[in-house]
Amino acid sequence: MRCHARFQSGAGTTLAVLAMTLSPVAQAVPSFARQTGMACAACHTVFPELTPFGRMFKANGYTLSNLQQVEAVNSKREEMLELAKTPALSIMAQVSYTELGKRLPDKSNPAAPGLTQSGTTGFPQQLSLFYAGEIAPHFGAMAQLTYANDSGTIGIDNTDLRFADMEILPDKKSLVYGISLNNNPTVDDLWNSTPAWGFPYAASNANVSPLAATEIDGTLAQDVAGISAYAFWNQSIYLELGGYRSAKQGQTNELTGAAGPLDGTASNVIEGLAPYWRAAYERDWNANSLEIGVYGADFKLLPGQALGTPTPLQGADNRFDDVAEDFQYQYIGEDNIFSVEGTRIHESMRLAASFAAAVSANPTDDLTTERVWGTYYYQRRFGGTLGWFSTTGSSDAGLYPAPGAGAAGVVTSANGSPDTNGILGEVSYLPWLNVKLSLQYTHYTKFNGAGADYDGLGRNASDNDTLYLVLWFAY
Repeated sequence: MRCHARFQSGAGTTLAVLAMTLSPVAQAVPSFARQTGMACAACHTVFPELTPFGRMFKANGYTLSNLQQVEAVNSKREEMLELAKTPALSIMAQVSYTELGKRLPDKSNPAAPGLTQSGTTGFPQQLSLFYAGEIAPHFGAMAQLTYANDSGTIGIDNTDLRFADMEILPDKKSLVYGISLNNNPTVDDLWNSTPAWGFPYAASNANVSPLAATEIDGTLAQDVAGISAYAFWNQSIYLELGGYRSAKQGQTNELTGAAGPLDGTASNVIEGLAPYWRAAYERDWNANSLEIGVYGADFKLLPGQALGTPTPLQGADNRFDDVAEDFQYQYIGEDNIFSVEGTRIHESMRLAASFAAAVSANPTDDLTTERVWGTYYYQRRFGGTLGWFSTTGSSDAGLYPAPGAGAAGVVTSANGSPDTNGILGEVSYLPWLNVKLSLQYTHYTKFNGAGADYDGLGRNASDNDTLYLVLWFAY
């Protein structure tokens, strides 16, 4: 059976039921391969991009198992316990080297400023421990704990806990339904076209990042907790509805020293519940699959410390309405794998709190992010990706300040514009399915509003070009 084939009724119903209890692995985690007895290629084109079968595995709660279980039932023959004899643990590491197009100013000694080193070694850049697999019948998880070299600390990373079940309807169509508890909007999504699992799948943490990003595009990652209910009908129509609350890590109440309640020393706290929604349609035929969809969220944030000083979490707020479209096309052949993916996110901002505090120059702003990329691999061993990215939006000297206007360093904008665009290319070699060596290059044609002298101090957009070499493996 090809992993891209739609599950059929009739003689294949038993196989369909087993296959549909698979759920996609947002990261390529070997725990899932051990649990299912299937190689990584069943769920991934090349990790971490998912196949149609991988998407069904994720939707079904990461619970398909081929391992010997420790089981318990009560007097009514109801399942009370089901534990795999092999723990569902994996490790993942990234070792990297980053080279910037032009060295940064070194202001460690203001009396005699110099230049930084041109390159940065991450050894490791990131080291993660995963629990990935079934916890109990119909209940599974992909939970990640990560050490990052930029912070030098260990913290919670992308996490998705799922309860899921499946029904075969009278017309022989399938209905997968479930609940996801997660800490990053879109981390529970089934497609690689949305922010949490979109390209680039690995990125340098020693680069120069632009000023602007929408809230749904990783800004709130690991800073929130959300719960959503979803349904996936006949491996075609997907609907999801949920909401998020702030779940600050390392934040304490100033009076009690406890984890909460949150007070004005916290920044950008969600007011009430931030709704999240998702709808998508997938069609699979032969070796092909095509998905088109929409997703979005409405975040009302009380700025607190983000205004520059502790501010009570009450009164005026800032509202961010994010509406996005996405698509994904895949061809999965015996030797050749090809995919094209993209997303467009439009964010409308109503900045009542920031404008009243003179942190933003405008009461309303907007931001639009667009990304599209294409990937090709031969025999899952050699391949690469080429992508284009763009962020455009309202000019706002408060949100995107110039040097000397409360901003420091090279992440500034002389004209108050967030506009940034460029191209991103990557070539990769996989000697084994769980080991990837990639060389990535990012070229900026515009950065924070201009191509030349964007900061008013002589730095050009291309000076932030980044060469990134990474060895990425999981076991």
